[in-house]
Amino acid sequence: MRVEAKHQFHILVWPPSFTNANMRRIYFIFTLICSTAFAQMTDIKDSTKPPKADRREHIQTIHGIEINDPYSWLKDSSYPQIDDQDILDYLKAENQYFATHMAPLQELTEQLFQEIKGRQVEDESSVPVKDGQYIYQSRYLPDKQYRQHVRWSSQAVSLDESVQLPSSDVQLVLDENVLAEGNDYFQRRGFSIDPTDQFLAYGVDFSGNERFTLRVLEIASKDHLPLEIENTTGESIWSKDGKSLFYVVNNENWRPYRVLKHTLGTDTKKDVIVYEEKDDGFFVDIDRSTSRNFLIVSTASNVTSEVRVLSLDAPDSELKLIAPRRHQHEYDLDHHGSRFVIRTNDSHKNFGLVVAPEDTPTIDHWQPLLAPTDGRYITDVLAFESHVVVAARENGLETIQILDATGQHKSIPFSESTYSLWFGANPESDPDFLRFEYSSLTTPETTYDYEFASGKLRTRKIQQIPSGHDSTQYVTERVLATARDGVEVPISLLYRKGTPRDGSARLYLYGYGAYGATMDPYFRTTILSMVDRGFVYAIAHIRGGAELGYHWYESGKLRNRTNTFNDFVDVARYLVKENYSANGRIAIAGGSAGGSLMGAAINQAPDLWGAVAAHVPFVDILNTMLDDSLPLTPIEWPEWGNPIENKEDLEYILSYSPYDQLKAASYPPLFVTAGLNDPRVTYWEPAKWVAKIRHLKLDDNPLVLKTEMGAGHGGRSGRYDSLREVAEEYAFILNAMGLER
Repeated sequence: MRVEAKHQFHILVWPPSFTNANMRRIYFIFTLICSTAFAQMTDIKDSTKPPKADRREHIQTIHGIEINDPYSWLKDSSYPQIDDQDILDYLKAENQYFATHMAPLQELTEQLFQEIKGRQVEDESSVPVKDGQYIYQSRYLPDKQYRQHVRWSSQAVSLDESVQLPSSDVQLVLDENVLAEGNDYFQRRGFSIDPTDQFLAYGVDFSGNERFTLRVLEIASKDHLPLEIENTTGESIWSKDGKSLFYVVNNENWRPYRVLKHTLGTDTKKDVIVYEEKDDGFFVDIDRSTSRNFLIVSTASNVTSEVRVLSLDAPDSELKLIAPRRHQHEYDLDHHGSRFVIRTNDSHKNFGLVVAPEDTPTIDHWQPLLAPTDGRYITDVLAFESHVVVAARENGLETIQILDATGQHKSIPFSESTYSLWFGANPESDPDFLRFEYSSLTTPETTYDYEFASGKLRTRKIQQIPSGHDSTQYVTERVLATARDGVEVPISLLYRKGTPRDGSARLYLYGYGAYGATMDPYFRTTILSMVDRGFVYAIAHIRGGAELGYHWYESGKLRNRTNTFNDFVDVARYLVKENYSANGRIAIAGGSAGGSLMGAAINQAPDLWGAVAAHVPFVDILNTMLDDSLPLTPIEWPEWGNPIENKEDLEYILSYSPYDQLKAASYPPLFVTAGLNDPRVTYWEPAKWVAKIRHLKLDDNPLVLKTEMGAGHGGRSGRYDSLREVAEEYAFILNAMGLER
């Protein structure tokens, strides 16, 4: 059992009958074993004391550089199976310590949970959407953790202004609560109705490891067909005749690598391989064109992509390659009329649009549709029969542009200075309107339908806050902080009116900064519990994301990676300088790659932070990038560098890797989470990081690690369970920063 136990001394008294020396020797050994085991068990069970993991020398030499990892043993040698009892015992000991630390905060946690839950509509339902012969809706029932999916015949009902549909004539398609019953974790992925509207294909995961089992449900009878295809991504696409189903499977390292075709009524062992990716650095994905005419097979790394298409009218035909992969050429497409609309960065990093004939879509037939520019970063495209819809970022703000058949361009106007928007459900090939979602830090999520013919916006739904919310009582700002290299970094701010600007307020600062992901300012019901307690909420739009365009992403990756960390610290210092808060009064939070940010931030400027929440943190960057057996490592090299092949990459990653850069110092209060079945950030990364900090820390600040033993990257799966996790984080922060009410 690899948990340190304190030395205990025992006085041995021989029983009178033990006159034989051998018997005494046996008794001594037996007593020693029992006392040692008791000491170890006591250390685990004494959950008032933080667990301490063994330090075991583990040295590897790469490019002449010695790397010592004394907590390497926390990676189970039989991974992805995790059955080393010593490791499990250590994680359980950490969980017991977490529970002990949080026990006095139970009342506060419950108060926060009830606040947050009170902002959720118990019977929340989506805006109905027409898809062929049916109108579909997903909804929650009161006190239920998961959704129901229902439908009405589009001939029996219509979508009116109020989007209220009758409680009669409704057909239950799928109840996720029934599927989840008896399981601690549940996730559904994929929801694919066949063209005859009789069957639903979907994937289920009961562990959080993202290996989904594909099922097919006969909707009318509620019976499943006698097939379960394991180890899939959960997504599937039907052929036009409804007889064939395309899906993607993972290899032994969790990499989606193969597309197969299943014919209903046949043995799954006879499923046909449609495509197989040989390069470990590329993942495979499938989609269906908006026209419903084509299966789209995409294979991509973080910087390079390659697309093939197959006519769903001819499911036995061969895939057609659009453009062969070329390093750092990214493209994707949709189908529009008799041509493909292709988003490509072949001539500009911010992407432009081209079109190509359906019969000859190869790159030599591409023709320009929308030229790329320095100021517009095109992020998505929807190709309907009568319109092409383009999502882009201009000056850091999201835009939607409509291109009609005549070549006319229209933009949808938005009045707020900072906001977030994204496409909603648009399943039909030639709709009368575009559905999208809009939100800001003060504006609850609003569902709009934009009518193509009139250019009018119709409000279909505004997010309701049952416990009440007055947006006029809050202030939102967008400010710029100058980083240490002179670059201006945007910050989105939210605070309650009357919050002092004298440095006395607490600050909750959030960041991510990786993979070109944008952290847009949207309405969060959860954060109001902090803002209403006097916190200023800030989002740092640091380099590594793509808020200001593709160059913003490139400025925070590979050899520019430290820009991300520096930006975050400099944003905090700017907010202190501007009297939004003060040193030691700042709580910071981030997850996954945002957890790397948390690790680097506490190494660089520990005195700034009053509390830190690091969720499934990617902190053991160097060791992960050196382990090409892990599912994500080869595909991550273009993002972080390849230290196996390149000494300079190794030296650069080593210079900032949060786990490797830990030293004897005082650290702020730390709230850390992990998922035992997480395939993205493996459980041992946060476990090793916490163990090393415990060994090095010179302070008495709390450090807790909670590992979900039956979940993965996203934590617990039920809607209320996930809200309680948020409440736990907030309770920890409030307690650490002296605000327990």
